[in-house]
Amino acid sequence: MTNHNHPFHLVSVSPWPIIISLSLFNNLLEMIMWFHKLNYMLIITIPGTLLCLFQWWRDVTREATFQGLHTLNVYNGMRLGMILFIISEILFFFSFFWAYFHASLAPNTEIGLLWPPFGIKPFNPFDIPLMNTIILISSGLTVTWSHHAMLNMNYKESFKSLLLTIFLGIYFTLLQLIEYLESPFTMADSIYGSTFFIATGFHGLHVIIGTLFLTACLIRMNNLHFSSNHHFSFEGAAWYWHFVDIVWLFLYISIYWWSF
Repeated sequence: MTNHNHPFHLVSVSPWPIIISLSLFNNLLEMIMWFHKLNYMLIITIPGTLLCLFQWWRDVTREATFQGLHTLNVYNGMRLGMILFIISEILFFFSFFWAYFHASLAPNTEIGLLWPPFGIKPFNPFDIPLMNTIILISSGLTVTWSHHAMLNMNYKESFKSLLLTIFLGIYFTLLQLIEYLESPFTMADSIYGSTFFIATGFHGLHVIIGTLFLTACLIRMNNLHFSSNHHFSFEGAAWYWHFVDIVWLFLYISIYWWSF
């Protein structure tokens, strides 16, 4: 370790940002090709992206846990960065809600002056959507339970409740997959189908990402990387999970319940 004349951590040269950028661009191209013709290259490109993410997180974990580079100033900077990231995600979903209400509050003649459009049978909000709502609200409680257990240095309790949160996240994803497979309409069925699948689909993607975040935290917790006053990665993952919960409540009320 060398001495610095500033309290901040300037990251060393890393290959992962450029490799991840190229990998995500490749995923985008493969996804576009998949829209036109069945493409099996995604089976290779997506695991490759996950492998790069794993190695990048490994380097960050090494810096935080073993090299002691995440000082209090760095810690506070990362908290602010996570808050700004969640704000950007809120604006991202706001655009979907804007499109949905723009089409639903004043339906035009092309969709029969009706909402949902003529010929669209919406999902029953008291079926799988209600179950998924209960699951996500419960997962928000369990991740808060886990965080408070960690603050009180009860790491065994924190581990169990975080494991339960991950299980609920996987359960939510499986139920949403079943819902999509049983859907009576597709993304090509008018503005309703496109706004429904892009909003709920991106939310489902965020649930998967949040589950991966929490799984990484579970592994680090099992390896004793966290303490009661130094666990930002878990704190940030918990914030992200609460954001996912709140977005789902808005999706359930507006897209499932209000349109039924």
